[in-house]
Amino acid sequence: MNIPLILGIETSCDDTGAAILRGNKVLSNVTSVQLIHEKHGGVVPELAGRAHMENISEVVQSATQQAKVALEEIDAIAFTQGPGLQVSLVVGASFAKGLAMALGKPLIAVNHMKAHILSHFIEEEGMKAPSFPFLCLTVSGGHTQLVVVRSPLSMEIIGKTIDDAAGEAFDKTAKMLGFPYPGGPYIDLHAKNGNPKAFSFAKPKIDELDFSFSGFKTSVLYMLKKNKDNHVTFIEDNLPDLCASIQEGITEILLEKLKKAQLLTGIKELALSGGVSINSGLRHKIRNWVDENPGLNAYFTPGKYCSDNAAMIAMAGQLMYREGVISNQSVAANARLPW
Repeated sequence: MNIPLILGIETSCDDTGAAILRGNKVLSNVTSVQLIHEKHGGVVPELAGRAHMENISEVVQSATQQAKVALEEIDAIAFTQGPGLQVSLVVGASFAKGLAMALGKPLIAVNHMKAHILSHFIEEEGMKAPSFPFLCLTVSGGHTQLVVVRSPLSMEIIGKTIDDAAGEAFDKTAKMLGFPYPGGPYIDLHAKNGNPKAFSFAKPKIDELDFSFSGFKTSVLYMLKKNKDNHVTFIEDNLPDLCASIQEGITEILLEKLKKAQLLTGIKELALSGGVSINSGLRHKIRNWVDENPGLNAYFTPGKYCSDNAAMIAMAGQLMYREGVISNQSVAANARLPW
């Protein structure tokens, strides 16, 4: 039986990615990172789109070379339809559609957030996929979601952010501390040497499973403004404690909602996905909780599959291809792609 070869193309934000999977196994996973945005303190859409156009052809070529396959051997081409930056998504969608038409191959439009969740099904040493149904906490720069996953094609959001996402809270508070973009990893790094109880910040008072981080972010800002006369010195003297306290506040909000969702659903298979899922503080909290509660199982993907990458797009495409979910050439990029 022929095992399908899927090419995945990812251009949702500022990373240009291409990957090839044979079945659930990654043959190649190439990413071109756009460093130009760092000096702007955030992603500039116009610059991102231009960089994608410059890089995408070379990235796809590198992916095929590393996988040692020809484009003609590909069974289907999967691409990120959305959500994301429209100007970035259009580049990937246009390239994938043109390539699919030229090669006469099926086209598969993939939801970026669902792909984060389905990255757990990549087969690799040290990785184990959760059993259905499972509860997934998906945390990224633009989204924070609690999702009940019943099958690769059946997912239900039971909790989401009503304002800022967890990743945005990390990056914006990191910017207040003087870290470059993206700042989340810097907070994680410095938090290792700090006291997570040194400072306390506001927690949202939301009874449902939804998230809110705007109040938390504002409370960090107000605390720093109280020390505006010696602002730089205060941050320098307290940097590890500030980072540890910020990380503690954000991850505790996430864990509390995950615990509540687990109790409400009764689901014992738990997964973590998205760019922020690589945060060591969050993983530590979830592992400790699971260790203290026999019967619960937690699943984490390696860092290379947490941030935006084409392997997860190809994995989602592989699962959709098996179910016969194919797109036509009229499919369009959608920055606000609905679930």
